[in-house]
Order: sequence, then C-alpha cells, then structure tokens
Amino acid sequence: MQRLALSTLPTASTDVVTLPAVDPRNLSTGLVHLGIGAFHRAHQAVYTELASAATGDDRWGIFAVTGRSANVVEQLAPQDGLYGVLTKSVERSTLHVVGAVREVISGGADQRSALAAIASPDVRVVTLTITEKGYPRTPDGGLALGTAAVTADVAAVRAALAGTGVPGPTGSSVGLLATGLAARFSAAADPISVVSCDNLPGNGTQLGRLVRELADAAGDDDFAGWLRQDVTFPSTMVDRIVPATTDQDRAEAAELLRLYDAGLVVAEPFGQWVIEDRFAADRPAWEQAGATLATEVAPYEKAKLRMLNGTHSLLAYLGALHGHRTIADAIADERLYDAARGLQREDAIPTLEAPPGVDLEAYGEQVLARFGNPYLRHTTVQVAMDGSQKLPIRLLDTAKDRLRAGATPHHCALAVAAWIVYVSRGRDTHGHELPLNDPLASVLRDRAAGSEEGLVDRMLGVREIFDDEIAGQDAFRDAVRDAAASLQRMR
Repeated sequence: MQRLALSTLPTASTDVVTLPAVDPRNLSTGLVHLGIGAFHRAHQAVYTELASAATGDDRWGIFAVTGRSANVVEQLAPQDGLYGVLTKSVERSTLHVVGAVREVISGGADQRSALAAIASPDVRVVTLTITEKGYPRTPDGGLALGTAAVTADVAAVRAALAGTGVPGPTGSSVGLLATGLAARFSAAADPISVVSCDNLPGNGTQLGRLVRELADAAGDDDFAGWLRQDVTFPSTMVDRIVPATTDQDRAEAAELLRLYDAGLVVAEPFGQWVIEDRFAADRPAWEQAGATLATEVAPYEKAKLRMLNGTHSLLAYLGALHGHRTIADAIADERLYDAARGLQREDAIPTLEAPPGVDLEAYGEQVLARFGNPYLRHTTVQVAMDGSQKLPIRLLDTAKDRLRAGATPHHCALAVAAWIVYVSRGRDTHGHELPLNDPLASVLRDRAAGSEEGLVDRMLGVREIFDDEIAGQDAFRDAVRDAAASLQRMR
C-alpha cells in the first residue's frame, strides 16, 4: 500500500475521509509548536487548520519540534507533514487528514533550526505541549536553578544574546523556548505570543515566570524587559482524549483512506479549547474553529483538572490494580464508576466555581460517559504515567481545599492510596506487571520497599509530591491508610 503524502493524496478515498481543509502547499509558516505528539496533532493543529479554512488566512502553517525522540519526524517527514485523525465513537469512525504541519524537526538533533524558527519575523505564535514534567520547576513553581538542565539553559540563553551561537543543547524545552526568544530579541523581531497547552494550573502564568527567571539568571536586563513588554503568555485549558495509536487503528485507517499513514492519531469526538484573550501579535482565528476566547480561563481549567483529570487518575490506578486494561473497562466496573462519581460530586464540585454556562454535575456525567467510549482503548497504565507530576494538581489541591473546609476527602484519599499500592505492588490482581513510568521512579521504589505496615507514611513523606499541608493532616493520612489497607487485601 502506498504511503500518505502530498503526491499520493489525490488517490485517497473521499467516501468517508475528509481531506485537508486548506491546501498545505499554500500555507506559510507562522506558528512554532514545541513538543509535537499525538495530543497536539489531534487538538491544536486541527483547530489551526480549521481556523485557516474559515478565514482564508494562509499564514498559519506549523513548524513542529519534537522532544528528544525523532519518532514523529520519522512518521511525518516522509508524508510531507500529513497525517490522519481517526475519530472514534460508538456510532462510527471518521478520518480527517490534517495538513497544517508544514515542517517537523527533532528538538534533540536540530536545535539550530528550532531557534531560527522562533526568531523568524514571520512567526507570531509559539505553542507548547511538553507535559507537566517538561517544566523545570521547584515545588513553589520557580525555576529550578542549579540543576544541570537549567544551568545548560542559562548558558544557551547567554550565548544567544551574545550572538556567539549556542554552546550546546539546551537542558529543557523551556530553555529551548527561552533561547529562541533571546535569538528573536537579538534580531529585533516583532512581539510574539507563547501559548502553553499543558495540564498545569495557570499554565501561561507558570511558563512566563520560568522564561523570565531564565532571562534574569542570564543577567540581561534589556532582554528581560522585552519579555515583559512584547511577549505574552496566555493561559489555556485543553481537552480531548487522545489514546495511543495501535496497529489495529492503523489498519482501520488504511482501509478508509486506501493509503498507509504512519503518523495516524486517534481521538474522541469531543474537543474543547479555552484560551485567555491576551495576545501580543496576530494569531489564528481559533474561535472560528470552535475555541473559546475568554478573559478568565481559571474556572474552566480548575473544573477540568479536578473533575476530568482527577477522575482519570483515580480510574487509572484503581483500574490497573483490578486488572482492567483500559479506562473504558475500568469505568464499566460498577465499584470504580461509583468511586469516580463520588470523587466528582463529594470532593471536587464543592471546591469549584462553575464556569459561565456550565452545570458541573452535568459536566461530570459527560466526562464519565466519554470515559466509557470502548473504541478509544485508552490504557490504564498510559494514564498512570508520571503520577508524581500529576497527583498534586489533579487530586491533592482538591484534597487541600476540602480539608480547609473541615471535610475529609475520602475519594481523593482512595486515589492516592491506589497510586501508593500501584507503585509498591507493581502487579495487578492477576499477577500482571504494572510499569512504573515516572521521573521519580527510583525515589518511589526506595520508599515503597519495606513492610506494608509503614508504607503509607513512607510514601506521604516524599516531599516532591506531598507538602506539609497535605502530609501533616491526620484525617487525610488516616483515610489513605484505611483505603490502602483495603486495596492491599485484594488478591
């Protein structure tokens, strides 16, 4: 079977396939994306292409940069940046070929091109999906000065400002962004907007802080002043379930398209993007593609993190321990469904201010229904990745708010207990291995080793995850102990 590319696109079946909404060859590059993976391809890239189609504005082709891996380059470069989004629901599957990505490079192997793209005067927007662990932060949200990654970032920013070239690879994606902005400043380029699309509270505010602190560490007051005056960091809330693509998905897409697509991504029908309306320069008309431009993103973001992401994590750990392979399998288990709904209604909703026009209980029911889509095959162990980075913002902030209100957040405690047992046991009830894919994996394994009796206390002592406010609460600690003891009895 021929491979998807511009040359083969005219042979694609159009009976059930939607071809690019704009001619990719007519797009010029106006947007750089850092961290291109499945989520960006199924979310922001789709919105960007549809915005171009709605307005006829062809300035928003995407220059995409991977993380350290070159996998996406190998998938998309031979396909001229084209790929399909296979949208799956109980009713049907549809396929949309996206042409918004006009170039993709490896962030590890070709940083020079990435820096030049960010500095280009034609580029007016940078977007990021680098996940929570991609931000080199201290527990209070500041820049992790003194770490090897940030030391390399500071050196790179200084070199870009001095015009001497970057002495070596940057240590983080945030460092790559800051170095590109330094190169842009040195070239006297126009203002630019930097849009974080990661699941962090106040993601734009946090990213802006890190970049400005990198500038301060580099010691250039003029650059720091330019960042404050000519660069904005709008916050956003993003939502679409994008599971890992399987060989079965690729085979289904090939049958629909009649071409092989190595870059295929899979997604649910639902999608949402709320963007703070705070831009320094031109941008795609994303609102014409269904995005919401808002003066205040926080209520949407908080509801999504606590109700969707928090429930997702609870189902991932409980589901994996019970031997459920997918989130859909987990939520089909009545016990786990009740726990998920309880987390939303008893722990999360009392801590939330409803966004304009949103009924939180109805939103929660919609989330649970989305999780039940059996055709997404979002695996529990995939969602369980990077728990040390996700727990604080998905579950522990909710728990703190309930504790401050004098209530014990039992469902949050259950989710934390499930994570602890997941880490310590490493196997489900059927004896199958549960992988620990986490930046703190070695620390967690050390703490988990030993008797079950003191397990909860040892794990709550990991200060990179549990601060004194949460770990020092007897009511919460007792609730986690009780839940963990029950889970440990499962065989």
